[in-house]
Amino acid sequence: MTAKPIIRQVLPADLSQDRLPRHVAVIMDGNGRWAKNRGLPRIMGHRRGVDTLKRVLRYCSDWGVRALTAYAFSTENWGRPLEEVDFLMTLFERVLRQELAEMMEEDVRISFVGNLAALPQSLRAEIDRAVTQTTGNQGIQFTVATNYGGRQEIIQACRAIAIKVQQGHIQPEDIDETLFTHHLYTAEIGDPDLLIRTSGEMRISNFLLWQLAYAEIYVTKTLWPDFDQTEFHQALYDYQQRDRRFGKVR
Repeated sequence: MTAKPIIRQVLPADLSQDRLPRHVAVIMDGNGRWAKNRGLPRIMGHRRGVDTLKRVLRYCSDWGVRALTAYAFSTENWGRPLEEVDFLMTLFERVLRQELAEMMEEDVRISFVGNLAALPQSLRAEIDRAVTQTTGNQGIQFTVATNYGGRQEIIQACRAIAIKVQQGHIQPEDIDETLFTHHLYTAEIGDPDLLIRTSGEMRISNFLLWQLAYAEIYVTKTLWPDFDQTEFHQALYDYQQRDRRFGKVR
């Protein structure tokens, strides 16, 4: 059976390659509402949302964005109906298993951030397999935030640093932004330049609280399953019109 050829997307002419964000983060909101608006079960929205994430990853890879971080499951999401949570865990596992070959073909390097110990053992096994097999890939860095909470990440970093102080490995005066950043889940990834949130909600929902300090934020009312190439193009275009001063005056 002949493999389907990969069709690359060309960077739109009104975008500058030199001014693309290096790292894009997305809060994929609106899957449930998308399904409800169509009289479908919420799980159908999550299925469609996976398809959208695959497309956005492809756009990033083809256009030259070096890293994409997706907020897949927060520490607060355990409070959702048990049936929905179970479906999401099964969906994550199945998608990882099915998409690994394509990630290898497209040189994607995948990683996960969050408290992974609380996830089902079978899902953790698929995560370990995907991370191990793609670790040598040189393409886009794709990070999935799973059972992730920004406050919890900061607390665990503080605890790790406190233990090192207690053991005499570092002194309190050694603690600075660089040292603190090295104790976060995202130490190897770097901070996002652009955060995209769908569904019109104007909050960051405990996502990358430290890392988003100077990210540009783009909010669209479009629900995540409907977030297409035109929407992503508009987000990048909007980003390139911003004057990123990082608190300074030019």
